[in-house]
Amino acid sequence: MDEPRLNLLDEPLIRIRDLDGALQRLSLPQLFVELGRDAVRDFPALRPHQRHPWHALLVQLAALALHEAGETKAWDDPADWRTALLALTPDHPDGCAFSLLAPHDQPAFLQAPVPGGKLDGWKDIATPDALDMLVTSKNHDLKGERMRRAEADDWLFALVSLQTQEGVLGNGKRGISRMNSGYGNRPAVGVAPPGGAGARWRRDLQVILDARSGIAGDFGLREADGISLLWVTPWDGTTSLRFADLDPLYIEICRRVRLASGVGSYIRAYDSTSKVNRVGVGESQKGKTGDPWAPINLEEDKALNLPAGGFDHSLCVDILWGGKFRRTVSQTLRPDDSATGNSFLAQGLVRGNGKTEGYHERRIPLSQKSVGWMKSGQTDLLAKIAKARVEDVAKMRGSVLRTALFHLIEAGTEKIDFDRRTAKQQIEPFVQAFERDEDAHFFDDLNREIESDDPHAERLAWLLGLAGRAEAVLRRAFAIGPQCGERRYRARARALTYFHNALRSGKHFPALALHLREQSAAEEAAS
Repeated sequence: MDEPRLNLLDEPLIRIRDLDGALQRLSLPQLFVELGRDAVRDFPALRPHQRHPWHALLVQLAALALHEAGETKAWDDPADWRTALLALTPDHPDGCAFSLLAPHDQPAFLQAPVPGGKLDGWKDIATPDALDMLVTSKNHDLKGERMRRAEADDWLFALVSLQTQEGVLGNGKRGISRMNSGYGNRPAVGVAPPGGAGARWRRDLQVILDARSGIAGDFGLREADGISLLWVTPWDGTTSLRFADLDPLYIEICRRVRLASGVGSYIRAYDSTSKVNRVGVGESQKGKTGDPWAPINLEEDKALNLPAGGFDHSLCVDILWGGKFRRTVSQTLRPDDSATGNSFLAQGLVRGNGKTEGYHERRIPLSQKSVGWMKSGQTDLLAKIAKARVEDVAKMRGSVLRTALFHLIEAGTEKIDFDRRTAKQQIEPFVQAFERDEDAHFFDDLNREIESDDPHAERLAWLLGLAGRAEAVLRRAFAIGPQCGERRYRARARALTYFHNALRSGKHFPALALHLREQSAAEEAAS
């Protein structure tokens, strides 16, 4: 290949749908202009697990271009964006660093130059989904290598996904620096303002430009003259770049990959192994890299590693308002943020040992009062309300419902064996079903209490609903309890007796117990 091809700066390679649903094809500078106008509805070729890596790349690239040009506001002319992006690679004025295809001894987009330019011994990869980071199990999760008629942006999104969120996968398959271990993941949390993809891009662009100096100082990165595009420097797989030499908004790569022309107009990929990581980080780094979207666990002093269960309500409460995590740059509300229409957006792909354990995405509407408190930094009350609800759900699940289920399964015997394995196996699906149901509407219920003029009444109504939903699960479980004669009636009666006594005892839910006792007294007086 004599010259670069499929140049993102000049060719309309990126498919979008506009606000009317019409398909368009844009170059990267044109895309930035359309995002600035919030005129992009979605990217039809973008797969769910690629959403955050693509958003982060667009924000970081735009921020790097603006900073290098000494500007703070996004341009509305594609020519300005093209000039600024090309200025990020002054040694490559032909635009090869922004081209999907380029001579292999030169940089291509997210592809480091190969010393000598030879790909002898590199593995041939036929499709974008085979290049991407997803690991499937014998074609059961997703069929492998099915993107046989791929277009340029299919390869682009696969490259972004692999190079900016992949971890260790076997000997010589290295991972990114922006996760707390080679077998971790790169979760992302932030605030999504009202509007579409462009509104979020504009907000995060301004946020990270303003935070640039703070990121450099907090994480030991180079505020001036740091390496920003890690695919521009040649890499033979034996040397690493020093973390301290990087720009605060650096965009990394983790694998030695090159795209090449295939038969006809098709593209193929080739990859090889490396002996060391692209970025050399110490054992104490643990993902603390200044990633604007990555929460840092303050108790464990490392970036969040998203568990297989994803962003459940308990984890989200900790990230939003608890003191366990350092808030991300993106999730910190600013004075100029809208008072209404904001959401907390959490995304992450959980990686397992040689497998994928699921993509998780959660969007939580932020009420007007909570936005006001968060802007002012007064989140103690929010944290208190939310954590109390988390504890109440846990008590209802564990101390009340779970124990009542044991009474049912053990057929109403006087002594309950809580360690019996078969009983645990029978009970667990019902406990998990209750947990999932509560998780699904946890934040809607919470927002009603936050916004209510009578929060105590709203909380009592929620507790009554929580108890009612738990009892409904218990009654559904009657189907797996004893089914014959006296044992059936005894098991069900003792399970319900325990359940209602636990609610009225005051040990777990004092306010609910007081209400139930007062209600009973009123009913007796009326009769």
